[in-house]
Amino acid sequence: MDDTASTSLSPTAASHHPTLRLPATCEPPSEQNPPKQAAWIVFGATGHMGRSLVRSVLSHGDKCTAVGWTQENIPEQMERWHERNCLGLLCDVRVRETVDTVIKKSIERWGNIDIIANCTGYGVIGACEDQDEHDLRNQFATNFLGTLHILQLSLPHFRAQSHGRYLIFSSTSGALGVPGLGPYCATKYAVEGLIESILYEIDVFNIKATLVEPGHVRLDEPETGTSGPLRLKRYGHFWVKGASAPYSAPTSPAGHAKRIVQWLNDRQPTSAVKSAELVWQLGHCSYPPLRLLLGSYAVESIRDRLRSIIEEIEDWKHLSFPAPADLGDMDLDRDMEGDGEEGMEVGE
Repeated sequence: MDDTASTSLSPTAASHHPTLRLPATCEPPSEQNPPKQAAWIVFGATGHMGRSLVRSVLSHGDKCTAVGWTQENIPEQMERWHERNCLGLLCDVRVRETVDTVIKKSIERWGNIDIIANCTGYGVIGACEDQDEHDLRNQFATNFLGTLHILQLSLPHFRAQSHGRYLIFSSTSGALGVPGLGPYCATKYAVEGLIESILYEIDVFNIKATLVEPGHVRLDEPETGTSGPLRLKRYGHFWVKGASAPYSAPTSPAGHAKRIVQWLNDRQPTSAVKSAELVWQLGHCSYPPLRLLLGSYAVESIRDRLRSIIEEIEDWKHLSFPAPADLGDMDLDRDMEGDGEEGMEVGE
């Protein structure tokens, strides 16, 4: 999955890649465990990961509603996605009514929905102080409220059929702070908390959810296919905010995210096509994890962050839990207090 030197893979080639397999413990689809045809909704289907996921879903014979974003796409573009197993629609996840329409039209077309993937989301690259109220509200409305709209409007259908699967795309930014992406990180932290909480509420209905956390992912799929001539902005889910004077120095921490994107350019280490194949397997596995990290950057950065948290807890835990030596001193203090009380009783 991490191989910037490899040539582009088609979804069919990725599906036969020998190393692209989820662990056997989660019972992914295989020749011995063939998957049943599933109906998907992929929100953010014209974005960086969504397009590869739709192509993977269709290559495996599943049915899919591919949902574009009204701010970037037009109905004529989404009509190019129409085929026997694919329905192209538009929506703005910030607006509940448009999400509801997508879900109802998908059920009308496919009869039911089995898996919903939310690949929507965008971030503004810039210092926290430089981002105005519009930037802040729009990121939260898209990334967090958009996810909540999808969950709330689809859960009645999943409950009625006693099964369903959510694949919610988060980010490494949902597990660690990134200078220059403060509000975006905040929205992803919120999404992570939402999914962790809702899992306890929906498990009884046989509904599962997984947070997909990709690292730096490059768009490496061939340019032909279901989406036809539709061309993507390569990293269009991040907008760059002009820096004010205090944050405009060449080495300013607030410019870290921008420098990373510029430095990586097309050298993003993780393949979108290979990632999409694993996400398709995730939709069909029997025992999905809470999180699926994609790429070595995601694994290493999040693991290092968690290690630093554990180390910090250990360094400061003595303020909350007495050390063994302190416990001995406390016992001695209690004994001395008891001796004094007994002496007073004898004197009396």
